[in-house]
Amino acid sequence: MAGPRSTRGPLAVQRPVRLDPRSPLVLDTHELSRRPGSTRTVQRTVGAPEDLGTDVIGIPTGTDVELDVRLEAVVEGVLVTGSVRGRAIGECVRCLGEVVENVDVPLVELYVYPERAAVAAEDGDDEEDVREFEDDLVDLEPALRDTVVPALPFQPLCRPDCPGLCSECGARLADDPDHSHEMLDPRWSALSGLLGSNDETKES
Repeated sequence: MAGPRSTRGPLAVQRPVRLDPRSPLVLDTHELSRRPGSTRTVQRTVGAPEDLGTDVIGIPTGTDVELDVRLEAVVEGVLVTGSVRGRAIGECVRCLGEVVENVDVPLVELYVYPERAAVAAEDGDDEEDVREFEDDLVDLEPALRDTVVPALPFQPLCRPDCPGLCSECGARLADDPDHSHEMLDPRWSALSGLLGSNDETKES
């Protein structure tokens, strides 16, 4: 999972590391030809990358993620906008049952030309971090994590009124609404123990 973006200090440029053009999350921008205003749309279903989620909920690795994005050449680079859809699976924090969440979130990411990133870094622009091209390729995977992970519930629930688990035996209360345990007053428990001792004394 990508770390939080800094909003202070020099511009931090996130450079890709040897992108594989065959990867479904790597998009080729060559046909935009650096002409501001030129666009390209991409609609594809890809397998979710690893760690697309948190410890309690996420989109399972390899399951379908639908991308519907628009690439637009701008002066600084290429602006990618669109939506990401998938299905997250997790664990209810109250009863530990399965949680299924439909994910449909907007994606907005600017990828800057290397020469513009270099100038911005030298100038120490006080802006958000940006991502850089590798040749004519952009990598959507880091942006996908930055978009999907914050949109997932911090404490997933199987239903808003989930009653959780029985504190005595761990039974799932939603499966048995009438579930209960006989609770004895501790004072009666002590008295029962004394009576039991007297009965044993009489028998002896």
